[in-house]
Amino acid sequence: MTFPPSRIIEPEGVHTHTVILLHGRGSNGHDFANEFLSGTTSGHKTLLECLPNVRWVLPTSRLRRSTVFDEDMRTWFDASSLNDIQLDQELQVQGLKESVSYVLSILEEELELLDWCCDRVFLGGISQALWALLCAPGQVDAPLAGLIGFCGWLPFAHEAEAMMKQLDPQLDTLQRKRLVSEFFRNVIADPAIPPAQPTDNLSILSTPVFLSHGQDDPHVSVNLGRQAARVLQGIDIKVEGQEFAGAEADGHWVKEPEGFDRILQFIQRHCQQ
Repeated sequence: MTFPPSRIIEPEGVHTHTVILLHGRGSNGHDFANEFLSGTTSGHKTLLECLPNVRWVLPTSRLRRSTVFDEDMRTWFDASSLNDIQLDQELQVQGLKESVSYVLSILEEELELLDWCCDRVFLGGISQALWALLCAPGQVDAPLAGLIGFCGWLPFAHEAEAMMKQLDPQLDTLQRKRLVSEFFRNVIADPAIPPAQPTDNLSILSTPVFLSHGQDDPHVSVNLGRQAARVLQGIDIKVEGQEFAGAEADGHWVKEPEGFDRILQFIQRHCQQ
């Protein structure tokens, strides 16, 4: 299980915040950085120019076999289909397990650089960031500054929604958060290792979330993005949403400049809190 070094862009000014962004299937941290950080806001500036005190960390997934494309590629986990995300879900588990562990290790490294000020670190990207957040209780004990997701989906969302519907409506928010987090962690748990003790500190699940998705995205349906938002909202995570049409890459990307405006606004607002 070898992950290449992350692409890291140091801030021009004093390092006050970090943004960790995860690439999509078939990309890597270097290419993703070049594409994402060249996008401009309505002020004709990139996020690098607008946020000079941010350290950008863009990890790269290890190579793994893609069932859909029948080749090795950089992807955080395998998936048979994005039209039917429940198809062959067992193929997703190993990659999710490895990637969640890796992403959380990067998160801890960045928190250490900022004296464990969780409200100075953002996590984001496509799909995998949501899983890392939901599995983080027990490793990170405070809300992050924010989570930024775009054009993504949530593996095992159908099962999570079904489980949540069966919960006693009298359960308080803390109990619901604990059960949902345990559901996701159990999916990737090693059966040979005793389960970790439940944690009482679930404050990371109060991290504010921004999710952006193209209504015309042909690769990941906007309905999958809406489903991910429902799961988070079901445990009282505050989710801001943005849907748009006409982005580059046939709609599977951030709309320029509107999408970059909203990402910038989200980061700036939560940097100040």
